[in-house]
Amino acid sequence: MRRRDFLALIGGAIAGPLGAQAQSASIPLIGFLSSLSASTSGHVPGLAEGLGEAGFVEGKDVVVDYRWANGRYDRLGELAAELARRDVTVILAASLPAAVAAKTATSAVPIVFVSGADPVKFRLVASMNKPGGNATGVFQYFGALGGKRLELLRELVPGASLVAVLSNPNNPNAEDHLYDVETAARTMGQAIQVFKAGTEAEIETAFTHAAPSNVGSLLVADDPLFSAQRTQIVALAAKHLIPAIYYSREFAAAGGLISYGSSARLIYRQAGEYVARILRGPSLPSYLSFSPPHLNS
Repeated sequence: MRRRDFLALIGGAIAGPLGAQAQSASIPLIGFLSSLSASTSGHVPGLAEGLGEAGFVEGKDVVVDYRWANGRYDRLGELAAELARRDVTVILAASLPAAVAAKTATSAVPIVFVSGADPVKFRLVASMNKPGGNATGVFQYFGALGGKRLELLRELVPGASLVAVLSNPNNPNAEDHLYDVETAARTMGQAIQVFKAGTEAEIETAFTHAAPSNVGSLLVADDPLFSAQRTQIVALAAKHLIPAIYYSREFAAAGGLISYGSSARLIYRQAGEYVARILRGPSLPSYLSFSPPHLNS
């Protein structure tokens, strides 16, 4: 069967009035907070492109202080507090868990976040039209498309009586994502079974348990850890002969069967552009925009 990668690039840029911190004559410092590790994150190239397009070259015009949680979401609060204590001009929070930690750590330092969940619900911003406060960023529809992914998966594997859902319980957005998928499943009359994994070892265990459970296909919920372990997940799906749908194009590029979502590189390039705007100061306009979906094969 020919692999098809359904890519919907639905990125929303939410910008609000943010006063850039007073700058000294020194090179500005960006704090970068990620749930992932330096070896598994694909965010840095996109960030560099966004900054570069605005005239900022790392090491020359700006310095980036990278803080990696290495899949340990419980460490994000400590790392965010460390960045807040430094003289950073802006913090780029590379995921919902990182954004929540940064927002908790400081109300003064501007934060540019990337979130696949509703930023209003998680109190990153006051509203879509008028974010307010010290946070702005890129809102990408990852979790909210869970129902659509289930629909596409049913079209791809119509004979699957049971669909597995891989979810990370450590993600603040996990319950919302599962609710969306479960609601869609009830409407479609589709049986699903949730397998939870918060570590690399637990991902392996989830597939070991799913394989003998008559699972006909798999939906992978959006999560930074799963992005980091996409090679592992794609390989396990192939090993156990389970057709799977993913939430970002990077999984399909790694050999996954199908994806419906956005490109992380493009999203982080957009986030880099917003970081650059804060570096230039003193404020950002307030607006919400979306890119139209794209179908790639």
